[in-house]
Amino acid sequence: MQFGVDEAGKGPVFGSMFAASVALEDPTVLPDDIADSKRLAPERREELAATIREDDRIRVGVAEITTARIDDPETDMNSLAVTAHAEAIDGALEGLSHDALESDSITGLCDACDTDADRFARRVNEACAGVSSLESSTAALEIDARHGADDDSRLVGAASIIAKVERDAHVAAIAEEYGPVGSGYPSDPNTRKFLESYVEEYAALPPFARESWSTCEDVLADAQQTGLERF
Repeated sequence: MQFGVDEAGKGPVFGSMFAASVALEDPTVLPDDIADSKRLAPERREELAATIREDDRIRVGVAEITTARIDDPETDMNSLAVTAHAEAIDGALEGLSHDALESDSITGLCDACDTDADRFARRVNEACAGVSSLESSTAALEIDARHGADDDSRLVGAASIIAKVERDAHVAAIAEEYGPVGSGYPSDPNTRKFLESYVEEYAALPPFARESWSTCEDVLADAQQTGLERF
């Protein structure tokens, strides 16, 4: 059994981060034009994600890290990325028989979310020891991590597509309720415009904002200062 793991949404100021794991026995069953999700049009990502999910030979696991978890002062984004990868791997392997977990060599590749790829691989491996599908297994779980793995590995590329489609659907649901919020990244002028307008109107951050992030803190502080100057 082989698997690939990637995340989407580590950097935005709005919404959750998602990680996805794609696991299978035979990598040749993946669609031919799998690539890093950033290289594909949104429509093609959605088509490929649907194809991957519909194939019974492919196992998919998805983990969501909410804004509440991101804002928790007891953690950090690198640790949350480790947790997300481990939870996604757990989801992909969930339901495998005990005999399969005991006998199979299970190897995986993660797109490294740390400047030190080897350290990231070790941390994900350690985190996997505590998730439900693997904690009682003696399977030889071997996890590697590389920067740019979503470009180099079709399995990681498939995981990147699943994660990105999940993240895009999440942002679309937010926009449906609150109006155009852009991509959620602080460099996006549409995101910045929405954030500033919302704070100006409600004197508070939107409920899907990452409150601990400097962009949110700065916009809120500016709005409060502007309010004080009016008196």
